[in-house]
Amino acid sequence: MSHQHQHGHGHDHSHVHTSNKKVLFVSFLIIASFMVVEVIGGLLTNSLALLSDAGHMLSDAFSLAIALTAFKLAEKATSQAKTFGYKRFEILAALLNGATLIVIALFIFYEAINRFQSPPEVASFGMLTISFIGLVVNIIVAVYMFKSGDTEGNLNMRGAFSHVISDMLGSIGAIIAALLIIFFGWQWADPLASVIVALLVLRSGIGITRSAVHVLMEGTPASVDLQAVRAEIEDFPEVINLHEIHVWSITSDYVALNAHIVVADTMTVAESSSLLEKIKHSLLHLGIHHMTIQVETETTCDSHDLLCKMKHEDHHHE
Repeated sequence: MSHQHQHGHGHDHSHVHTSNKKVLFVSFLIIASFMVVEVIGGLLTNSLALLSDAGHMLSDAFSLAIALTAFKLAEKATSQAKTFGYKRFEILAALLNGATLIVIALFIFYEAINRFQSPPEVASFGMLTISFIGLVVNIIVAVYMFKSGDTEGNLNMRGAFSHVISDMLGSIGAIIAALLIIFFGWQWADPLASVIVALLVLRSGIGITRSAVHVLMEGTPASVDLQAVRAEIEDFPEVINLHEIHVWSITSDYVALNAHIVVADTMTVAESSSLLEKIKHSLLHLGIHHMTIQVETETTCDSHDLLCKMKHEDHHHE
């Protein structure tokens, strides 16, 4: 029964995976093509707000391309050298993406400071037109991603989606700046809008980098409540003691657990393996897909000198 359940779960997962890939690919094409338009427009109209938005879109296109590559690589079979296959690539990719965003943001800040001191002329009508088209493009992509992709569970998809959302804000900023220049002649509105975009870029850059580092440092995934996992395992009357419990994520949506449980000396191998099946099954709904649980008996536990006793004590103090 348990086996079928896990199998069914995997099947569902691969379906989400395929739709994620398609969504990413389509979004990538749209965003990459519009980014080119925005760069040319920014250079022609001399607008830093447009160029910074294009920088943002570049990072978008970059993150989408990386996310796509990650999904592709993650499907590569595991090998003896890489027993988890290439699943971690998406986390490295997210890290690279986050770092790039931070660099882009700092560059925009630097450029904007110069422009505040001596604002150049900006061709505001061209700027308005391009940023308006940009807004429409972003809205279309965002709605499409939200409807068709798994923007909740997958770090990659979530990263790509939050990029597109802050891109929308960037386009809105550029539109407002263009209007201010047209109606009031406020040339400084352009560098101001670019600074606001840069702040958004910086924020998502730091956020993505932080999440990626957390995974690489084997941190407990945010989606997993360690207390609940502990309680779930200790709920089984056969489990006398639980220690050495570790939960970490291989990638954003693949969580692994390692633990030792102590059972009565009288338990047979068959009984303990059926207990393990039950435990694994009960942990599936807590979002844990890969479990390694070592079974120890009280006697072996005693023979590990005081270690188990200490762990037992430790456990009670919590």
